[in-house]
Amino acid sequence: MDQPTVGILHPGSMGAAVAACAATNAAEVLWCETGRSTASVERAAQFGLTPVAALAELLDRSDIVISLCPPAAAEDLARDVAGHRFAGVYVEANAISPVRTQRIAALFASDATVVDGGVVGSPPVRGKTPTLYLSGPVGATEHIEALFADTVVRTAVLGTEVGKASALKLSYAAFQKTSRVLVALAVGIAREHGVDQELIEVASKRTDSYLSEPQYVAKTAARAWRWGPELEEAADALAAAGLPPEMLRAAASTLARWHDVKDDSELTLTDALDRLAQP
Repeated sequence: MDQPTVGILHPGSMGAAVAACAATNAAEVLWCETGRSTASVERAAQFGLTPVAALAELLDRSDIVISLCPPAAAEDLARDVAGHRFAGVYVEANAISPVRTQRIAALFASDATVVDGGVVGSPPVRGKTPTLYLSGPVGATEHIEALFADTVVRTAVLGTEVGKASALKLSYAAFQKTSRVLVALAVGIAREHGVDQELIEVASKRTDSYLSEPQYVAKTAARAWRWGPELEEAADALAAAGLPPEMLRAAASTLARWHDVKDDSELTLTDALDRLAQP
């Protein structure tokens, strides 16, 4: 598979840019234009992708198919591909749970080889360099590594177990995307009371990511008895400002699982996570 033919499903902002990178080492990159929007047509043309009229043609001609679509459509799309008895390498690169990824892999039975993929980062344009994490059969992941060799899409193989790449993608997305929503809620409360600029000034004094400090989880657990009620108060403030309080109430509910480790200075990260997993 020195220069494979690649099919992309479908060329959204991420899919089209990733497909364009794959074109560096592919004979051709195909996409199915039937039923797609004008924006998709323009995007595919911009990135030099080759249109075909039907999914069946794309699958018949492709050695590798990369699925990058809205998460809700991932399983139906995979089912369509499996129904055509596609027999190449199918890269399930959507932001879906490991369980769904494994369910998709089962759809292909002995026909295609499924590689679990997860893209972390922004679309590879204007200097962005995302990483495509991979897990699955060794030979298949090697083909995908070769496909993106010497491009701005980096690859990293996590092992042979389908689901690992999805787990990493969702773990990171859970923090990264939820934290952005929390920013909106925090600024929303502050703006309601005219202190939003002061909030930003306070926050600007710390630029580290909490995700890079997992050891702090144990301290969080020990302080949960105080933090939970504080978040309930913040949720009340959101509600009073006409903003949605559910996220902070859910966080308070999570903290309640640590109610029995009040001020425990000996608590370890492992202990804290184990207790969090026990309702």
